[in-house]
Amino acid sequence: MNLPEIGQRIQIQSYKHNGLLHRTWEETVTLKSTQSMIIGGNDRTTVTESDGRTWRTREPAICFFHTDYWFNTIAMLRNDGVYYYCNLSSPFTWDKEAVKYIDYDLDIKVFPDMTYVLLDEDEYELHSKQMRYPEAIDRILKRNVDQLISFINMRKGPFAPDFVDRWYEQYLRYY
Repeated sequence: MNLPEIGQRIQIQSYKHNGLLHRTWEETVTLKSTQSMIIGGNDRTTVTESDGRTWRTREPAICFFHTDYWFNTIAMLRNDGVYYYCNLSSPFTWDKEAVKYIDYDLDIKVFPDMTYVLLDEDEYELHSKQMRYPEAIDRILKRNVDQLISFINMRKGPFAPDFVDRWYEQYLRYY
């Protein structure tokens, strides 16, 4: 995989299981780039939905993508603390155009006190039937929900106490 360089501005593209583009984040600065992980930062970036609607993010965010996990995380730095939005997804790929992944509907929102809530189970059930998610994908995703919750509870990976602060400081060097 030919990876983006540190400091390079890249796009993030999310797809659905049927191959259709779901959402695009216009500009994220690459903060770390290895064969298995990309960490990026953005602030007030333009997001384009599949129907063409656009909106802008409201706060700085640190994004974490990994090839070993069927989830990615967006840590949003708000005045009252760090909130995480975690997408259950395929592992990322990079193709010189963008970081790409398949969004599998289920999400976990994590609050500054590290409590969390599982979201969009109804959307997952609907899309699972409509797009005929294979049973193997269902098993992988359920296992990764458990792994993600374990990471949250153990303050591991992107939930480690210094993770967001360290990468946000790095991001400010490029912003």
